[in-house]
Amino acid sequence: MLFRSKLIIHLIPFEDRRQILVTHDVTEFDRLEQMRRDFIANASHELRTPLTVINGFLEIANSEPDMDGPTRQQHLRLMNEQGKRMQNLVDDMLVLTRLESIDSLPKEDRIEMRPFLEQLHSEAEALSLGRHTITVNMTGPDLLGSSDELRSAFGNLVSNAVRYTPEGGQISISWQPTVQGATFSVSDTGIGISQEHLSRLTERFYRVDKGRSRETQGTGLGLAIVKHVLMRHNASLHIESEPGKGSTFSIQFPVTALPGNLS
Repeated sequence: MLFRSKLIIHLIPFEDRRQILVTHDVTEFDRLEQMRRDFIANASHELRTPLTVINGFLEIANSEPDMDGPTRQQHLRLMNEQGKRMQNLVDDMLVLTRLESIDSLPKEDRIEMRPFLEQLHSEAEALSLGRHTITVNMTGPDLLGSSDELRSAFGNLVSNAVRYTPEGGQISISWQPTVQGATFSVSDTGIGISQEHLSRLTERFYRVDKGRSRETQGTGLGLAIVKHVLMRHNASLHIESEPGKGSTFSIQFPVTALPGNLS
């Protein structure tokens, strides 16, 4: 979204024939205010659908107390799914709000990357339920940063790869040293993303395919969380993708994020 510069001008009388011209640039304030309004509107829209489903089934249950068992169980299952969807959305909104409101630098835990990646691998296998081949390549050093925040960022990339890769596909998780520092990457043989969408993927609630995102229980906030975590760690996200062939999401960390290399 493009924002035009906005100035507020005050002309204040001063002495007999003099005046003081005072200007205030409120462009950034307006931009943040518009982002806040968009966030509230999008969050309200995302919460409305599951609430409508749950309330609809509750009304049916109240009006049909003698409903047959299989139908009642199906309604309960659908309400449970929508309740989890709302919970995931609220959890992600709270994480994103907390990241945006923190002024201090992240903690500098020393993260032992081998067990860290092994945990990510286990979580990916659990989410995949054996539908994918998931491998880990670990040759990089340990990392400095907030283990909780980075676990959230890395976990989002891995879970996205699992969700958007068809059964029988391959997912590769790697942590490699580079000249600039070290790189964490997740590659998949999934559905891929068209080039016109890549620059907007980290926007809050932006979805390439809304129907598929709901099917995979995505909240539309995962990559926005990744972006804010990386900003706090002076890291950058790079995305390469081709429809029908898969995607690679890479996080580049600077040398200063590695133990023994603090400047």
